Amino acid sequence: MEDMIFYDRLQFAFTITFHYIFPQLTMGLSLMIVYFKWKYLRTKLEKYNNAAKFFMKIFAINFTMGVVTGIPMEFQFGTNWSKFSELTGGIIGQTLAMEGMFSFFLESSFLALFIFGEKLMGQKLHFLTGFLVFLGSWASGWFILATNAWMQHPVGYEILDNGKFVLENFSALFTNPWLLPAFLHNQFASIVTSAFVVASIGAFYILRNKQTEYGKLFLKTGIVFGLISSILVAFPTGDWNAKNVATYQPAAFAAMEGIFETEEAGAEIVLIGQPNMVEKKLDNKIAVPNILSFLTHQDWNKQIPGMDQFEENELPDNIPALYYSYHIMVGLGTIFIGVMVIALFFLWRKKLYTLKPLLWVIMLLVPFPYIANLTGWYTTELGRQPYLVYGLLKTSEGISPTVSSGNTLFTLLGFVALYMLLGLLFLVLVGKTINEGPKHQTH
Repeated sequence: MEDMIFYDRLQFAFTITFHYIFPQLTMGLSLMIVYFKWKYLRTKLEKYNNAAKFFMKIFAINFTMGVVTGIPMEFQFGTNWSKFSELTGGIIGQTLAMEGMFSFFLESSFLALFIFGEKLMGQKLHFLTGFLVFLGSWASGWFILATNAWMQHPVGYEILDNGKFVLENFSALFTNPWLLPAFLHNQFASIVTSAFVVASIGAFYILRNKQTEYGKLFLKTGIVFGLISSILVAFPTGDWNAKNVATYQPAAFAAMEGIFETEEAGAEIVLIGQPNMVEKKLDNKIAVPNILSFLTHQDWNKQIPGMDQFEENELPDNIPALYYSYHIMVGLGTIFIGVMVIALFFLWRKKLYTLKPLLWVIMLLVPFPYIANLTGWYTTELGRQPYLVYGLLKTSEGISPTVSSGNTLFTLLGFVALYMLLGLLFLVLVGKTINEGPKHQTH
């Protein structure tokens, strides 16, 4: 049984990790495309229109890859997690169906119109199609996050005698106190990824002394979007999410903050430390006293329950992974704010475009927002364990009893091989698009 759970979780973790590489860019990039198109309508400068169309090409490649990798992930609900689907399908089926029927079709339909319909529709309708692509991508995030929010903090449900969950209050799915902070945090984090991608392409063009007009435009736009979104990810949305975890999942909060023992007068915030699961403590700890209590409850001396206050089977089942995921996410987010503040300062001083070391930093930082987004999701999902539906349905109760661990491992190896090929294809296509640059250059 333990092998079955491990391989089922491993396969889903791998497929959803690879899948989320793509939508985390498209959700943020769609907003930046709308910005470029709006700037073109206001200024009539062709470079903004070319920028919008250029990034829509990159958007389309990511969107296609997202669709291709999303389908196998969803099939696992019926193969590896059939019991979970059987018991909760009456609830999560609502939001997942709306995501497919409304937001996906909205996004895909108007994506095609944006790419191919500019001359036919005129500029104002072309802008509208771009805005509807943005609306569809964010609506998709909303419905997916509504599904996840219900799993994290179940509301509006009733459990029948046969163990199935049914929806008692439809509106509760979308007024769930977990949903709005999680959605905003996720969306601003996707803008961070997009902003770093846009800025890194700009830095690449400037460093190569190629298409420098677009390089300067992309760099400036990416820095402004990146700084604003990086701050919003940290506060208020990150703070709001952390308070939700402390309120609704206190065991997960203690684990991700590394609080092994409850402190009587105020909890410290850990900057550095390594979980020692044998001795139940943090090794090599550097911490600031009382800060965590203040950040969480605005009270320097407020007690926060440690892991010693919970039964062993109620704690997350991989505390080190949860702890490190959370601290990697927070650490990278802090670095992003610092880099963008420095970049904005030199942009204001009109020295950024000739400051090669900083341009190299911006260009080479592009993988790290992806890592921060993924570790943020690892924090969310590892924190919910050992439950699929927090407090109600254990992970061990949701797997398919007829799918063996051998079958799951075999298909996982197939996914790894296939996704390596898809990843290489993706890099080639995006690299070729970036190398070509925006069309109809003005020199």
